[in-house]
Amino acid sequence: MPDTLLQPDRGQPARSIALIAPDAYDAWLAAQPPRVRTALAAQRFTGKSGSHAIYADEDVQAIVVAAAPDVWTLAKLAEALPAGTYRVGGAIGPAALGWLLGQYRFDRYRRADDTGARILLTQDAAGIEETLRLAAATGWVRDLVNTGAGDLGPAELEAAAERLARDHQASVTITRGDALATGYPLIHAVGQAAVKERAPRLIELEWGDPAHPRIALVGKGVVFDTGGLDIKPSAGMRLMKKDMGGAAHALALASLVMAARLPVRLHLLIPAVENAIAGNAFRPGDVLRSRLGPTIENTNTDAEGRLILADALTRAGEAHPELILDFATLTGAARVALGPDLPPLFTDDETLAADLLAAGTALDDPLWRLPLWDGYDEMLKSDIADMVNAPDGGFAGAITAALFLRRFVPKDTIWAHMDVFAWRPSAKPGRPKGGDAYALRACYALLKRRYGTR
Repeated sequence: MPDTLLQPDRGQPARSIALIAPDAYDAWLAAQPPRVRTALAAQRFTGKSGSHAIYADEDVQAIVVAAAPDVWTLAKLAEALPAGTYRVGGAIGPAALGWLLGQYRFDRYRRADDTGARILLTQDAAGIEETLRLAAATGWVRDLVNTGAGDLGPAELEAAAERLARDHQASVTITRGDALATGYPLIHAVGQAAVKERAPRLIELEWGDPAHPRIALVGKGVVFDTGGLDIKPSAGMRLMKKDMGGAAHALALASLVMAARLPVRLHLLIPAVENAIAGNAFRPGDVLRSRLGPTIENTNTDAEGRLILADALTRAGEAHPELILDFATLTGAARVALGPDLPPLFTDDETLAADLLAAGTALDDPLWRLPLWDGYDEMLKSDIADMVNAPDGGFAGAITAALFLRRFVPKDTIWAHMDVFAWRPSAKPGRPKGGDAYALRACYALLKRRYGTR
């Protein structure tokens, strides 16, 4: 999305968009010339809240009826209007972001949309830069998730992190292939069956003043998930290019933190693997040793995401951050419980939970807290190892996965886990079908609130 789609209003020539409250519509309509009233009547436009109409009045104009501007107020209109420059009278607040996201297109594999740009002039000049950054971060998540696994493997995630580091003068460390076997045995075990060109790796980026508070962002980077030897059916494998959605979220959030120059010491960690099938694939029943030390009886090779996250969370904890946020397309159980739009939030910290939930509500980027229920911790017991990676029976699958991850987070470190879907199964205004960011804006707002004023 070009930066030119949102510009300061300096009185440039522009077509008009009327943003009207529902209870003010009748008065507004009465003040319009007959040609406008006739045009709206021909469309059977009644001024219902959330509706819009496009009409000609010397030039193309539009009306949007909304009680108050929210993120998606202008999103549908941005998709429908012809190319040109537009202005809305008065402040539009978060609706500017929806205007940008409504023009997102993923055109890597097809001819680009040539309908032209719809430029919005805004009186909130101070908020333009931040809005553009949020739109770019969301678009980056969508692009990464939408890209086919044949074009986005561990090496491409590594390259994305390196480009991000160059843009912000950060450092990158890569532990790759057989070098993982001793230091990060779970990442190595999950990714070892992939071909050499798609060897597993742990990608680490560090940025910021070491004297500032240290935070860690961890993202699951399974670039494609066959399910391993516990192979998925074809229907279950169809969307597994999106299994690196957690990594996409972590990269995008890191980009926002660095672009805003928040006073933190940032540590980004992405365990990047392909869960492939070959003669050396890890097996059901194998006992694996983690970087932290505890052994894990592998009861399901399709529960691989929590394994690679365990080693990455351990590495993050070794640097003693005061906060860890992890993102992962971790469980189908989360989707059964809450559907695609509502990512479960898991944390033992009441303040962090309240702040994230409040940010999600305020920004229309919601989360829903699920419990780290200690009573289910015994489901992780193994007869032969310290724990299993996936309990039998399927009960409380999202919770037991989060409890598994909690075992690899230092007890004195504040931590939250987001089980994101990273995919929108049906289109909504500003949110096309395909890859999408969930809880990204809420987490960024949380970090700004906590660290932006230091």
